[in-house]
Amino acid sequence: MSSEQPIRWGIIGPGTIARTFAEGIAQSATGRLLAIATRNPDKPGLGEGFPAARIVKGYDTLLADPAIDAVYIATPHTSHAEWAVKAVRAGKHVLVEKPMALSAFDAQSIFHEATKAGVFAGEAYMYRFHPQTARLVELVRDGTIGEVRIIRSSFGFDMGGYSPEHRLFANDLAGGGILDVGGYPVSMVCMLAGAAEKKPFLEPLTVSGAARLGPSGVDEWASAVLKFPNDIVAEVSCSIMAQQDNMLRIIGSKGRIEVKDFWFASGQQGGVGCIEIIRNDGQQAIKVEEKRHLYSFEVDAVGEAIRAGRTEFAFPGMNAEDTRANLSVLDRWRASIGLEYGIETAARRTTNLAGVAVVAGKNVLKRQIPGVAKPASTVALGFEFFPSFASASLTLDAFYEAGGNLFDTAFVYGAGRTERIFGDWHTSRTVNREDIVLIGKGAHSPLCYPDVIARQLDQSLERLKTDYVDVYFMHRDNPDIPVGEFVDAMDAELRRGRIRGIFGGSNWTRERMDEAIVYAEKNGKAGPAALSNNFSLAQMLDPIWPGCVAASDDCWKDWLKKRQIPNFAWSSQGRGFFTDRAGRDKHDNEEIVRVWYSGRNFERRDRAIELAKKHGCSPIHIALAYVIAQPFPIIPLIGPRTVAELEDSLSAIQIALAPEEVRWLEG
Repeated sequence: MSSEQPIRWGIIGPGTIARTFAEGIAQSATGRLLAIATRNPDKPGLGEGFPAARIVKGYDTLLADPAIDAVYIATPHTSHAEWAVKAVRAGKHVLVEKPMALSAFDAQSIFHEATKAGVFAGEAYMYRFHPQTARLVELVRDGTIGEVRIIRSSFGFDMGGYSPEHRLFANDLAGGGILDVGGYPVSMVCMLAGAAEKKPFLEPLTVSGAARLGPSGVDEWASAVLKFPNDIVAEVSCSIMAQQDNMLRIIGSKGRIEVKDFWFASGQQGGVGCIEIIRNDGQQAIKVEEKRHLYSFEVDAVGEAIRAGRTEFAFPGMNAEDTRANLSVLDRWRASIGLEYGIETAARRTTNLAGVAVVAGKNVLKRQIPGVAKPASTVALGFEFFPSFASASLTLDAFYEAGGNLFDTAFVYGAGRTERIFGDWHTSRTVNREDIVLIGKGAHSPLCYPDVIARQLDQSLERLKTDYVDVYFMHRDNPDIPVGEFVDAMDAELRRGRIRGIFGGSNWTRERMDEAIVYAEKNGKAGPAALSNNFSLAQMLDPIWPGCVAASDDCWKDWLKKRQIPNFAWSSQGRGFFTDRAGRDKHDNEEIVRVWYSGRNFERRDRAIELAKKHGCSPIHIALAYVIAQPFPIIPLIGPRTVAELEDSLSAIQIALAPEEVRWLEG
């Protein structure tokens, strides 16, 4: 796009903020408003707020218009992510009114879609682009008030009374102060904490919140304390039922900075802003005069990014990582006060992020696992890291839509949260349980006893909302118990039909597996037919967790090749060892250093880096491809924390390593 050609804007959702943004477009140097999309084009007075713009019926109609370059999303909070994803997939650049999405996980998915499509995506915090913000950052970086120690920031107003029909009080529309205006003070303090370190932003280590939840369950006033890695403490507050001073205070070792009504800088239509500096040696007032419309700066920042071919804002705008960090703070703030919207629960969130039904895909190859009737995907998805159904459903949806059907759960993961999430997911989607291969685990230490298995499986099946699992693992072994007692307990569950495929041991030794197989053969019982031990190109030197067993050395490989027992391998990509988190000169991650650092592992890592260049991929892809290329059945368990990480891992399945490449990697 040329530097002279205007960015042709369309707006989805013709509310108050949309009219304000339209004024910003009109006074910008780069933009021109072409169309407004609405579901009610006959609404009286609609055209008056958007002079010279076409009124388009339906959001999809606007997205299909080839004359539109960029779309501003100004719908209620709950549909921001849906229409942002749809706009990006339609090839449009997109600016989303804050909050970009209901959670950091949702926002990451939007940015991932934009990166794949090669279009711009950003979150609309207009104050970030005003010259007053740049001046404030400069003062902090220059040490004007010494070392920054405390930051206080607020944004709140009083609606005058509870109004259940208003969007700010509507739980179904994700109302309340935290999502509506809480992001302003949080984004401010994160930016200033970063400025103190000459960085664009810092993410706090801890977030502790308190709030008043009103009759509809949304926060009517709320506060939080944030602690940053550089020891800066920030106090933030927001409200929809309390008029606050909306003051920014930065307190340092040599004085403080105060700015009134910071969010609107020198005024929406232009004016003079004032930064007060109070030091021990006197006071100073810095006047910031600006005649331009407040929102025109934001419009031009988007325009400059698009013209430069960037897919996100440059500082002081919030890039993808800044937006993720900001929304993560809001997520933690909401979690600390117990605020979850109904739209985030399985009962309401029944589609994917783009608002369409989840349908099985075919990109992930499937294989037949001995003893399991259904074909299973080449890799299994684990999802124990997610804090909620809404966050986990993004990855579950994407895995299933890619063709994945093998899911890894366990009784102990998240104290049962993972099992409950899976149960909610498969019953809230249009998925067929009979097409899913489900892994369950139980009898984890300290409750590693045969008589625990049936009782835990009772609870697991209830959480999973199913009457059987396809594969079941005894999560740990207890050598003090005769192995036959474990085999008897598992055989009983097979006969009851609650395990309809195979069972085995997770973190079991070869000796105990062999003993169990012999016992089963002698006594006419079903024996263990699966293993779930660590297997990776990098050999585990020290157990990641107590009781873990790795199966990566030559003796294990010989055993696996002879037995041809499938190994459902956890930590198959070395838990970050094959990424830039590790390196001979990097020792800040205790786990990576303790578990993986050895001369032999680094030699393998070097070879993976070299081979990745040949295959045009990343070393972590080579690590996963190595596992899949073994001469015995291995099903890697992957645990991506974002959709981007999931798709990155799935891309490694397509890499076929030759036997000589496998041997070369091993050295």
